[in-house]
Amino acid sequence: MDICMEQATALQALNLSASLGHGAAHRLVLHGIDVSFAAGRWTSIVGPNGAGKSTLLRALAGVLPHGGEVLLHGESMPGMAPRERARALAWLAQSGAGEASADDLTVHDVALLGRLPHQAWLAPPGEADHAAVERALRQTQAWEWRARPLGSLSGGERQRVLLARLLAVEAGVMLMDEPLANLDPPHQADWIALVRELVGQGRTVVSVLHEITLALLADDIVVMQQGHVRHTGPCAEPAAHRALEAVFDHRIAIHPLGAHFVALPQ
Repeated sequence: MDICMEQATALQALNLSASLGHGAAHRLVLHGIDVSFAAGRWTSIVGPNGAGKSTLLRALAGVLPHGGEVLLHGESMPGMAPRERARALAWLAQSGAGEASADDLTVHDVALLGRLPHQAWLAPPGEADHAAVERALRQTQAWEWRARPLGSLSGGERQRVLLARLLAVEAGVMLMDEPLANLDPPHQADWIALVRELVGQGRTVVSVLHEITLALLADDIVVMQQGHVRHTGPCAEPAAHRALEAVFDHRIAIHPLGAHFVALPQ
């Protein structure tokens, strides 16, 4: 199901399935999902715990084995050259998962890792790489810490550095799994403003968010439940609100607030 039929599609999943665990713990998490993400728009993926949101994002990013097919700008991702794919699609894992090995690196060097897809093998970073890193660190208000080790930062500061690394890639499609984790409300507002800026530049942003009210600030929404997509469409549509209320067992209700919407307990 296309989120926005009149717009070009940046990313598409066709009959996507994925499993987690091994042996007796093995279970199918995604069940033949078909979903498209419109280019130049911000899409939020939401749903209850265990709905498969992060698993879907990992499969879309190509970091989780899966069945079915993922297309990036109409091209099968496995058929793309790894460097080309890494320049076109950037990925922010949930809460910096797997980043402990980077604790001894400086903030600047962590962000510089985002430039690897743009560099020749074993070539030193060039002027464009350093400029992109400075731009990304300033966008996340992390430039002042550039000489500090990643391991010395708080959770929120660390999240902003990892976001800067994603921005440094300068990819056209950005996938972010719980990007607001550990961020205080002012920096959450900064992130929303940044996403709006990226979308204004023609980038495509797909984010998994637990904060339903913030997720409803996106252009489009994907509502998931038990490994299935229950609804896709613009965030402002009443059908999206009904789907959200249904997957959360009507324990929340969506209400208008000015030009936006809020999710409140029932």
